[in-house]
Amino acid sequence: MDITHEVFNQPDPLVGYNLFDTNQPLRDALKFNAPALDITELSSLGATLGSAGMQNHARQANIHTPELHSHDRFGRRIDRVEFHPSYHALMALATGAGLHGTPWADQGASPHVLRAAGFMLFTELEPSILCPISMTYAVTPALRSNAAIYADWGQKLASRAYDPELKLWRDKPGLTMGMGMTEKQGGSDVRANTTRAEPVGSDAWGARYAVTGHKWFFSAPMCDAFLVLAQTKSGLSCLFLPRVLPDGNLNAIRIQRLKDKLGNKANASSEVEFEGAQAWLVGEEGRGIPQILEMGTMTRLDCALGTSGLMRQALCLAIRHTSQRKAFGKLLIEQPLMRNVLADLALESEAATALAIRLARAFDKTGDAHEAVMARLLTPIAKFWICKRGSHFAQEAMECLGGNGYVEEGGEGVMARIYREMPLNSIWEGAGNIMALDLLRALRKADAVAALAHELSAAKGAHPALDRLSAALPVRVEEMATELEARRLAQDVALAVQAALLYQTAPAAVFSAFCDSRIAGNWGQAFGTLGAGTDFDSIIARAMPG
Repeated sequence: MDITHEVFNQPDPLVGYNLFDTNQPLRDALKFNAPALDITELSSLGATLGSAGMQNHARQANIHTPELHSHDRFGRRIDRVEFHPSYHALMALATGAGLHGTPWADQGASPHVLRAAGFMLFTELEPSILCPISMTYAVTPALRSNAAIYADWGQKLASRAYDPELKLWRDKPGLTMGMGMTEKQGGSDVRANTTRAEPVGSDAWGARYAVTGHKWFFSAPMCDAFLVLAQTKSGLSCLFLPRVLPDGNLNAIRIQRLKDKLGNKANASSEVEFEGAQAWLVGEEGRGIPQILEMGTMTRLDCALGTSGLMRQALCLAIRHTSQRKAFGKLLIEQPLMRNVLADLALESEAATALAIRLARAFDKTGDAHEAVMARLLTPIAKFWICKRGSHFAQEAMECLGGNGYVEEGGEGVMARIYREMPLNSIWEGAGNIMALDLLRALRKADAVAALAHELSAAKGAHPALDRLSAALPVRVEEMATELEARRLAQDVALAVQAALLYQTAPAAVFSAFCDSRIAGNWGQAFGTLGAGTDFDSIIARAMPG
């Protein structure tokens, strides 16, 4: 066989590195928000996530997508989803790392920040299997509203054991849970739900109901149980609905089909019908909305964490490629315009990391009045702004790789997977308008503006543009008569908080360039438009993945 040419000037894959040890922005964010945190476990997880074996599991889980088996070969209804073994390997790693319900049972230093950092790192490897992990995290504290169920399920939802078998809860070492809220006619407007729950008695788990209706997005349908919303005589209520009933029989959850999604391929998202499915009341009847909002706060944190992790991985892939690929006589990373793009992406990534980890800190300090208000404020702005920036970020990072970035194959195929994944976190658990309105409602409460001012005060005098923005925010909130500018307000609050955090966690070059570009206006409308006076060398060196 004739060899037409030698393959050269192609980069090596980004593999066999420690995702945590090489992520200086994350390490500095942890040092600021949780100085007593033991990071040994994160370093170990970072090494595992960067290994060739786990990267192969991520690839396989996305190639061999979930398959629905509604009936067995004899015609009996089974409603089961089959996953590739790599999916289960990833799930075992995520639960083993305590990324699900574990923080609620952990008495160590900053368990929610520890979990947040691990969640962010795992997203760099494979985000879609984290859907049931995130939902298990979110629903665990809600179950405390039914003491009997929590007594049976709470410990196993925090267990680091993973058991994918469909069997009775008491026979499993570890459990996962999902949520079922949205319906065809309502989407984010869950008050429009038509699924109904009729009382049928009570038992050891309390008031029991028969649930009839549907759910339009029912992710991870092979979880052991779900919290669902249904209409009772008192209004929309929260109910605990297990896959396997206490008597060992399957519950009447009919999986109609799996969603064919743009991304998030390894995760099974389904449409389901409930045909008199058995469920138990969690909390007060008619108080389902407040409970779902509480759970939504947790999953919105994970949206911000997940997008931050995807940004970091996309940046690492872009830096890796441009550090080895030559064009026009130089390495790409030495070309002035490419340096501008990479530095700009690095600023965005670090700012996202700083904000997401700061939000996680609020969940470790629930007894602190200031932190309680900041959790209320930072959740919608982090979810809105970080996730809104994700898709643009991914496209620019992909462009750094050229055509290789657009190919769904090998190591470079990770970038295409990231690009398809990016829009999800912006949509899931409330799209941009929902988040902007949520922030506006929060800021109109008496103590909120004062708490925000206190949060920004650490950077007072550090940059004139940041000072002007910080001073203007309370006036803008007070004068905002309509909702028309709520998204712009959410953007500016996010930028102000990110800047204040970078002042406290990042080198001066990062803080200065962020304020000059994002706040002072020395910036264009695309990445790679930083001013010529930017310290590109320092910013890119800090972002290097090894």
